[in-house]
Amino acid sequence: MFGTNYKPIDSTVWKGRIDSHTNFDAFRWHQWIKPIDLRSDDLTSFKGKLGIALVGFCCDEGVNRNKGRTGAVNGPKSIRKELANLPCSFTEEVEIFDAGNIFNENSTLEESQKLLGDVVEKILSLNLFPIILGGGHEIAFGHYNGILNYLKGEVSKPNIGIINFDAHFDLRPYPNGGTSGTMFRQIADMCKEQELNYSYLCMGIQKHSNTVELFKTADRLGVNYILAKDIIYSDIWSVLERVHDFINHQDNIYITICSDVFSSAFAPGVSSLQPLGLDPEQALKIIKYILKSKKVISFDIAEVSPRFDKDNTTANLAAIIIYSVVNTLAQIHDLSL
Repeated sequence: MFGTNYKPIDSTVWKGRIDSHTNFDAFRWHQWIKPIDLRSDDLTSFKGKLGIALVGFCCDEGVNRNKGRTGAVNGPKSIRKELANLPCSFTEEVEIFDAGNIFNENSTLEESQKLLGDVVEKILSLNLFPIILGGGHEIAFGHYNGILNYLKGEVSKPNIGIINFDAHFDLRPYPNGGTSGTMFRQIADMCKEQELNYSYLCMGIQKHSNTVELFKTADRLGVNYILAKDIIYSDIWSVLERVHDFINHQDNIYITICSDVFSSAFAPGVSSLQPLGLDPEQALKIIKYILKSKKVISFDIAEVSPRFDKDNTTANLAAIIIYSVVNTLAQIHDLSL
C-alpha cells in the first residue's frame, strides 16, 4: 500500500537500561513500545483508552531546497535513542507503538510528503494519536494533508487549527516547488482552493529571521503570531489568553514544532541556529495548555539535525518534549501514575 519508502521499525532499535523485567513501575520506554506494520491487512482499530503511534520522517530534502544545513534526515534515529531510556510514567493502559519510518530514497520531496500524509491518515483511522519525528520541517505539509484527508471522512469541511512553534513563518512563495520554508503558504493556497478555513498560529517568531514581506504575507493571510520576545518577557497568562482565543475557533488542533524556535543553548543541532530563542520550559507550559483543550489530533517535532548536535542535546530536548506530550495525554485520560 505504501511502497518501498515506508519501512516498519526494526525492534532492535529500542534498547537500553533494564531495571526490572516484570515490575512496570521500573519500566523504560524501550521495554514498552511495540512495533506495528501499517501494511498489515489484519490491523484493527485501537480499542483501548489511549494509543500512540510514532513514525519517523527520514527526509530533509525540503531543507536542502531551502538552502539550509541538511542533517535532519537522521533526526528520527537520534530522537528514538533518547526516548529509549525514559521512564514509563503512565499506566499500562497507555500503549505506544512504533509504526516505522518514511524515507526519501529515489523519490521526490512531494512523493515523500504524500506518503507521510497516507501514513498519518492510516494511523488516525486506527484510532491512534500520531507523533511524527522529523526530519525537516517540510514534514508539516504532508502531516497536515494526512489529518485533512482523515477528517474529510467525517465532515465535508474540516476546521483544523495549526499551532506552529517556530522562529520562522514558513510562508515563502514556491515557484520551483515546496521547501522547508513554504509549507504554511502551500496549506493556505490549498485551503483557499478547497474553500476550507485556514487557521494558523505561529509562536516564537523572530523579527530578525523573517523579511518585512513575510510579515506582510502573514497579515494578508490572516495569520496569528506571537513574537518570541513577547513569550519570553510577557506574563504567561497573557500569552495563554491569546492561545485560548485561537483554540476556541477550531474543531481540531495540529501542533508542529520546529526545533529552531528554541535558544541554541538548548537546541544547537538544527538547520538554522537561534541564539535568542525560547526556553523549552516556556514552550512546554503552552504545549500542555493546548493539549488540555482535548482538541489536539496530532503532533510532530522537526529539524533535529544530529550532525550539528552537541552531546545529543537537541535530540534529548525533542525526546523530553515528546515525553511531556505523552504524559499530558495520559493525564487527560486519567492514566498517569
